[in-house]
Amino acid sequence: MSYSLNTIILEPLSKEKPKSAVILCHGYGGDGKDISILANYWRAHLPNTIFICPDAPEKCAASPSGFQWFDLMDQTPEQVLSKSLVAESKLNKLIDEVKDKNNLLANQIVIGGFSQGCMISLQTGIKRKDTINSIIGYSGRIIDVNHLGKNIISRPNIILMHGDIDQIVPVDKLLEAKDFFIK
Repeated sequence: MSYSLNTIILEPLSKEKPKSAVILCHGYGGDGKDISILANYWRAHLPNTIFICPDAPEKCAASPSGFQWFDLMDQTPEQVLSKSLVAESKLNKLIDEVKDKNNLLANQIVIGGFSQGCMISLQTGIKRKDTINSIIGYSGRIIDVNHLGKNIISRPNIILMHGDIDQIVPVDKLLEAKDFFIK
């Protein structure tokens, strides 16, 4: 089965047709193989779930062997938002493909990610017309609070986790996201 983004696909352990899907988005400079390690930990607990671990759509300027959802280097907030909207469109297309190819409903799909993958998952997940089941985010933040606040369409379950000594995305960004989502 092929998708519009290059992906690592981990079929359900049950060998049955998937009853749910988890789409995991890697961080800046990573790839689908990196984040698929997390999927391997979850598979034993979700034997009827297909795991989709895409490579982000762009090669990463800072890590030539990796990928990025959108460019973060030397960008204004407006440029970051603009580029993230392109990535959001591509992630939405992938979500729709996963639904169609696996005969799933939106509420049978979870998206999530780490760092930049968390950012794009949050932005994409709450702007979908068909409400996905959940968003799981590790060490991320909201890309643009004003944009997101004006474009909330759905309210999936959201679980956010963050280490307290993260050197890249400070934990206060998780707390800002928590405040945003509980309004």
